[in-house]
Amino acid sequence: MERNYTEQYRPLSPWAYFGLNILFSIPVVGFVFLIVYTFSKSNINRRNYARSFWCSALLGLILFGLLMLFGAIYGISYQDLATSMLQNVQ
Repeated sequence: MERNYTEQYRPLSPWAYFGLNILFSIPVVGFVFLIVYTFSKSNINRRNYARSFWCSALLGLILFGLLMLFGAIYGISYQDLATSMLQNVQ
């Protein structure tokens, strides 16, 4: 069954999501496209995907910040981990 969607409501294909994910991962260019697509009114599905990318990036930053905070509080460093791993091997 063929559906006629307007451009604003046209669903995105799986390849479009894959391409957008790669595009948003490019450091400077991806950030610009992410901002443009977040506020764009041309396609609602693309806009919502860009917003979900922001949400996942924000959750990743929060998780990273919490891990760094706990590492600073408890004094865990890579050198401590490497030393403890070497002691367990011997």
